[in-house]
Amino acid sequence: MVLVGLTYRKRVRGVAAIAAALLVAAAAGCTGAPEPAGPPGGTASPAADVRIAAVGDMNPEGNADPDSRSGRNGAAISRLVKGNEIDAFLGLGDFQYDTAYCRDYVDYWTQLWGGTMPKLYWVSAPNHDWQPGRNEDLDDFMNGQCPGSDAKAAINEERGFIPNEKPYSKDFGNWHFAFLPSGLWRYDKAAASAATTWLDTDLGAARAAGKHLAVVYHEPYFTSDTDEHERAANHKPWINVMWKHRVRLTLSASQHNYERSCPVDNADTCVDDGMTAFQVSTGGRTLRPFTSSPKYIAKRFSDTHGFLRLTLHGDGSFDWTFVPTTGQSTDSGSRSAP
Repeated sequence: MVLVGLTYRKRVRGVAAIAAALLVAAAAGCTGAPEPAGPPGGTASPAADVRIAAVGDMNPEGNADPDSRSGRNGAAISRLVKGNEIDAFLGLGDFQYDTAYCRDYVDYWTQLWGGTMPKLYWVSAPNHDWQPGRNEDLDDFMNGQCPGSDAKAAINEERGFIPNEKPYSKDFGNWHFAFLPSGLWRYDKAAASAATTWLDTDLGAARAAGKHLAVVYHEPYFTSDTDEHERAANHKPWINVMWKHRVRLTLSASQHNYERSCPVDNADTCVDDGMTAFQVSTGGRTLRPFTSSPKYIAKRFSDTHGFLRLTLHGDGSFDWTFVPTTGQSTDSGSRSAP
């Protein structure tokens, strides 16, 4: 049964309204202004490590099986949340397939992944999470507004309602994360352009405050091709801004496999001060083989489901480990401070 007539149903936003909202939000600082680097005239205390889990492309349609690939991932990350072993779970989009409405998030995703909500910071993915005029319920679900589920994601507990198409940012210790909705490039290019301006302002302010920078978005730019998807070439304006401000790492999903790049610049060249791009779409959907081999990809596999764990240090260094939950492949390493 499709839910209709709900009071919280989506509005149809025009290009000008979205663009104006983004610019006003940036000016007002309500999208997450960077925290001060330390007390004026004093010495800041060393920033604590930040512990993160991340994955996207999570639950197949109609699935509530705890022993499924999705169920194993959801249970593993939920245990980390319950045990306070991570500070944040970054949901990289495509939470529930195929066309997800309130009832699908409540009846399926919540059954396997609901335990992650107290630490969840999310981005919407185009098509499966959000497509204007089709399925627009993810933002209501994350704000506890779907019948049958009043739990809120961590970011919603902090900020209130966040529309699918609105970027936001959040500081974790000495790291600053920007969260970008990839769907803007499909559905509203003017709003995507406004988000580019917002990103430039947001990252510039955070960098000036001494933060190390990271960006989360669903459709990957630094990726190998599959039969379903090539790189999100239309995201290049965002990539240029990330390179301008020397973003340290990015997280994305969509491809249904795992990839890690070398530190890469906006011209696909491995450089010492580039971005380490993680593409982690191994949440539970059927995995896809690769059909190209970009030189900037340092590690990849398409035979294992699991999730990425990151430990971010206050000096800008970080460690990573891919945790397999169905399959044997893994990846781990460290990147030194800038």
